[in-house]
Amino acid sequence: MSDLVFLPAHQLAQMICDRQVSAVEVFDAYLAQISKHNSKLNAICTLDEDNARARAKLADEALARGEYWGALHGVPITIKDIFETVGLRTTAGYIPLKDYIPQQDATVVARLRSAGAVILGKTNMAELAGDFQSTNSLFPRVNNPWNLDYTAGGSSGGSAAAVAAGLSALDIGNDIAGSVRQPATFCGVYGLKPTDRRISTAGSIPEVPGMPLCLRQMLTIGCFARSLEDIRLCFSLIAGADLRRPDVPPIPLDTPSGKSLQDLKIAWIDEWVEVPVAAEIRAAVQTVVQKLAQAGSYVERWLPKDFDLS
Repeated sequence: MSDLVFLPAHQLAQMICDRQVSAVEVFDAYLAQISKHNSKLNAICTLDEDNARARAKLADEALARGEYWGALHGVPITIKDIFETVGLRTTAGYIPLKDYIPQQDATVVARLRSAGAVILGKTNMAELAGDFQSTNSLFPRVNNPWNLDYTAGGSSGGSAAAVAAGLSALDIGNDIAGSVRQPATFCGVYGLKPTDRRISTAGSIPEVPGMPLCLRQMLTIGCFARSLEDIRLCFSLIAGADLRRPDVPPIPLDTPSGKSLQDLKIAWIDEWVEVPVAAEIRAAVQTVVQKLAQAGSYVERWLPKDFDLS
């Protein structure tokens, strides 16, 4: 059963719906993995074991009646502690919110629930999503699952670490300056920062509940997963217009055009004046560039003139 926790979310969902495995069995496998590893990683800061087990049981009972909840029917996931979850503590790693129990789900949480997901709990993060590693005054720091002495990144370090360590099939985070992309890189999982206003930010902090909205540009909601297919699935479930955020337009999700590599023009760079690039990263970028060129893409080394990183 321990192998279940590293299967892609879409495959787990299919297995549950085909009755190859029950949602409760999948839940138990994830709970065992959490019990074994989370005390060292500190990736999950609030575990909702009783409600998650009850939800998994309901998922199995629904299938027995021929009911299908959606593309994540019975799949255990976690939610970054920056998103409001109805009836479940949401702190954003911020002491004034240590006992905050939301009355409504964030839009993205509601959409994942409606797709059948089982929410295991909330994942640890940087205080108010304001750091490149995941530390706050409420919970222990998040450690990298590949090396406990290293950071998992931030601000969504708990999300990335949980997915990488098999504590969760999927997670969602928010990203302005790398809060999804950087921890995904550090933990070796896939992460997506989508186009601005593709996904509603309603019900997300660091805009503390009751305070005016201040983050209107660049803040996007993204996904963490162990496969690109799961990223595609998660994005398709949470994207789209939302009455709670009128600035999210009703733009349909388009199918990729299927352009060949020969049709692509790609700019690349492996150095920044302000930020030193590790030799391993530089070598990896150059390897990708060589493979793209061999496949027929037009690649050009390019750095914007007078580029101000700030």
